[in-house]
Amino acid sequence: MAEMTTYERMKLTYDHKEADRVPIWDWAWPTTVQRWQEQGLPKDMPWEQFFGTENVASIDFDPGPRYKWTILEKGENWYIVRDYLGATMKQFTDHGSTPQHIDSIVKDPESWAETRKRMNPTHDRLHWEGLEEHYPKWRESGAWIRGKLGWSYDIVSARMCNTEMILYGMADDPDWIKDMCEHGVDVGLKIADMAWDAGYTFDELWWFDDMAYKNGLFFSKDMWREMLRPYQKRIVDWAHSHGIKAHLHCCGNINDLIPDLIELGVDVLNPLEVKAGMDPVETKKKYGDSLSLRGGFDVRHWSEPEKIEEEIRRILPEMMENGGYVFASDHSISEDVTVENFRHIVRVVKEVGNYA
Repeated sequence: MAEMTTYERMKLTYDHKEADRVPIWDWAWPTTVQRWQEQGLPKDMPWEQFFGTENVASIDFDPGPRYKWTILEKGENWYIVRDYLGATMKQFTDHGSTPQHIDSIVKDPESWAETRKRMNPTHDRLHWEGLEEHYPKWRESGAWIRGKLGWSYDIVSARMCNTEMILYGMADDPDWIKDMCEHGVDVGLKIADMAWDAGYTFDELWWFDDMAYKNGLFFSKDMWREMLRPYQKRIVDWAHSHGIKAHLHCCGNINDLIPDLIELGVDVLNPLEVKAGMDPVETKKKYGDSLSLRGGFDVRHWSEPEKIEEEIRRILPEMMENGGYVFASDHSISEDVTVENFRHIVRVVKEVGNYA
């Protein structure tokens, strides 16, 4: 079978058909890419091109409040920043890590009401010059183009405010939480409309929405149905009305919600976080006919070539059967994965994941 473009490969995979091989699409930490550059990755070359993984482009729809990004304090290997969401975070510069949340502008319905005024679907929310320059090249090269919706419960909970505050809010003031989620998604979808109507179409609508941890959902299913399901349904419906796929990223153990997500119309789920209790093979067996999957390979083993090769040879044949699977880690590629480690992984996946 002749080698396909990424677009051809992803289209068949998401339609639950077998392509030339399993697609390989992951995300690497910035510090991982920096390390790879020290190990031979050319600084002017996308790492995906260097390793021969999928050619995926992204159009970002960011409805956020756009507060001024301000460095408040610096140390030897850290800095404290107030970011565009109005969150104050401590970031480290000598290693990759989750930022430490310190404070936020949005703390209650009153501060939200002021922030809400900053979130409008204005023309300058899209990088039109970049689209004009790059979009024709993406299509010509056979890229898969992702539209990335930059709002959800995840953004509200983990990035703009903090998880504890929002969980209390879900119990004490659900209308406040619902409005934060709904308004941002409304604006994001209107920005997506602008891009689409201007001819910059894309192949899937992706959104980040972490709703779980290792022991299950952060909240009850009734809370999900009341506050999250309505905007998630509108995201899915927008995608389907435009003839494209709806792709959800949700970390944690999301097992209990998968049947509801399928009923909602979600087409693709990632990252199948093994370290949180997700079993990719079992998920494929239960839901593989109606849900495409991406991820599920425990990144904690990616710096151990023999161990990850054994996992790929054991698990990938079951995941790839009848299409519907994209190879990736169970979250992202951390900085302990060397160039040689990842080259080895790609090589084994292309061998085992070949449908010919």
